[in-house]
Amino acid sequence: MDTNIVEVENFVQHSEERRSSAFAREVKTYLERYPSTQYVDVLITDLNGGFRGKRIPVSSLRKIEKGCYFPASVFAMDILGNVVEEAGLGQELGEPDRNCVPIPGTLTPSAADPELIGQMMLTMLDEDGAPFDVEPRNVLNRLWQKLRQRGLHPVVAVELEFYLLDRQRDADGYLQPPCAPGTEDRNTQNQVYSVDNLNHFADVLSDIDELGRLQLIPADGAVAEASPGQFEINLHHTDNVLDACDDALALKRLVRSVAEKHKMHATFMAKPYEEHAGSGMHIHISVLNGKGENVLADADGEDSALLKRALAGMIDLMPASIAMLAPNVNSYRRFQPGMYVPTQASWGHNNRTVALRIPCGDRDNHRIEYRVAGADANPYLVMATILAGILYGLDNDLPLQEEVEGNGLEQEGLPFPIRQSDALWEFTQNDHLRELLGERFVHVFHACKNDELIQFERMITETEIEWMLKNA
Repeated sequence: MDTNIVEVENFVQHSEERRSSAFAREVKTYLERYPSTQYVDVLITDLNGGFRGKRIPVSSLRKIEKGCYFPASVFAMDILGNVVEEAGLGQELGEPDRNCVPIPGTLTPSAADPELIGQMMLTMLDEDGAPFDVEPRNVLNRLWQKLRQRGLHPVVAVELEFYLLDRQRDADGYLQPPCAPGTEDRNTQNQVYSVDNLNHFADVLSDIDELGRLQLIPADGAVAEASPGQFEINLHHTDNVLDACDDALALKRLVRSVAEKHKMHATFMAKPYEEHAGSGMHIHISVLNGKGENVLADADGEDSALLKRALAGMIDLMPASIAMLAPNVNSYRRFQPGMYVPTQASWGHNNRTVALRIPCGDRDNHRIEYRVAGADANPYLVMATILAGILYGLDNDLPLQEEVEGNGLEQEGLPFPIRQSDALWEFTQNDHLRELLGERFVHVFHACKNDELIQFERMITETEIEWMLKNA
């Protein structure tokens, strides 16, 4: 037998043994703490960052240690959960199943009923036991490992914005903010960082905070944003980029569940209101070497050569990456003047009008804030975009444009494609991005998102009917 095959088989076997032992300990500890648990939701996140899975009785939980099966086509679904055959993971292959194994450390109480229901995240393996290369989490992990092999260790934090909504639409059928408890006024504007506005929704925000602690989500409390019913929650910095994204998706699920309990909706839609700001997902990232030193700063605490190469790589790949940073039709409504959203690839110090901001901070906290993605984006793919840009910058001697001073929204730069059709075209044309993300992933992602766009463009809206009946 080929020596390489033997080594791979031994590695897989030893990995399975370690995973099994750790899983058994995790289940034992969890059930000791939550002895009333009756069911566990086993979950896998799809291309859009949505959760797919099933609810199993707790008596079957230990059987999951070796995995359970889901179709590979779970990663070839559109936003509505329909399999896109053009992606090549559906009927053409016979709808094959792949084994999905537990992700260590993700067995936590469910927000639906913390005492009786648990939840655990899974990740998909390919036929040979290797990570399934289309799963966004695995795409990210492969890029993360490339950086770690160079002795570079990203430290990241995710910031998420969202809106609380009334369950009832307004008279015209549009979304509307909920009334603050004890009032009937929906039109009171939030004020950024207003504590009084947090008080208006103290019950729902308190439940989010409490359940977040139960689920071990390392988050700060909510901050009120400028628009009515809009809030931001920041996750703590971590040197595990997979954990950061796992927590971001768990937080999204938690916020939606808690809002429903309080007879509201919560949305991470990029632009739910025409007249108000959209919701973003901002990522902070610094990079440490093997000694724990922040290599984005030099000895004087100024921008290092490595930081400048990283900026150049991220900027160069940014237009081609917009398809992942703005993955839905609605995502492009967010790129509008006056909405504090960058519309071109740019960078600057202490400047919120650029795509890549270098915040204030000392040498240890010198970092980049990536400000482009919408809250509707898949965190794994946003993080993968950032790491791909860093790797590309390190491997290529790219020119770095001048930093922006003043209002970056009014200055020339490398423009984004701000229509989904243009973004998807640029996504397929960039050979460097395709090589970093993986050929099969790029094909599947493009096929699914292009199919969604085709479906949307077939729709005839009330607005065009009204316009054309009057003028055609």
